[in-house]
Amino acid sequence: MEESSWVWLVELLHQLVSWGAAGAMVFGGVVPYIPQYRDIRRTQNTEGFSTYVCLMLLVANILRILFWFGRHFESPLLWQSIIMILTMLMMLRLCTEVRVANELNLKRRSFADFDMKSFWHWSRFTDYLQCVLSFTLVTGYITYLSLDSVLFVETLGFLAVFTEAMLGTPQLYHNYQNRSTEGMSIKMVLMWTSGDTFKTAYFILNQAPFQFSVCGLLQVFVDIAILLQVYFYTGHPQKSVLHTPHPTSAKAL
Repeated sequence: MEESSWVWLVELLHQLVSWGAAGAMVFGGVVPYIPQYRDIRRTQNTEGFSTYVCLMLLVANILRILFWFGRHFESPLLWQSIIMILTMLMMLRLCTEVRVANELNLKRRSFADFDMKSFWHWSRFTDYLQCVLSFTLVTGYITYLSLDSVLFVETLGFLAVFTEAMLGTPQLYHNYQNRSTEGMSIKMVLMWTSGDTFKTAYFILNQAPFQFSVCGLLQVFVDIAILLQVYFYTGHPQKSVLHTPHPTSAKAL
């Protein structure tokens, strides 16, 4: 009787840990954007957040959802993509409203103009929605026609996670170019590293598709490289080129 009670307790604890890990996967990626959203709303200033982060995460997560139709993976990863898409749309809406309110140039820019110079710098949130919906419909149609191709499905999965894995590289290049990490939040990079490490371990332990694990490891390596830049440029300051202060970057966990 006592032995069966211990078995039941262990199974319960294992289930609770599994639920906790799944919940962390679903909502952990959006946590860094909550204070970012509140800060933009409070200051009415978007300089600390690049909407290209939204673009990359929207593309990555839309492709990941389409990949699910070709090769099913863990449900928490699917829900993570859905939550992230909704979060990025909320960020885009706020950033657009704030930017337009502070903009001196009153010329209206829209998605329907098909002007590459104003791409992703439109004047209304609905233009971003049109772009996202157009991308989803086109890629969704191509995916529907190509679901029988293993090569296409696997390539789609790789592109999805690789796009997300590259989010840290602009910050890495910026630091290298300026020989400095000034203006970058070290706490944010530590949050990236811990989140990406947890995510990669989750991929490996839950036998997620191979692309997820490889690109997760790539994200961790990029995070570590940025932390090494912090150590090197702080401990061995170098003459940096003239540059404007760089706002803290934002990235998905």
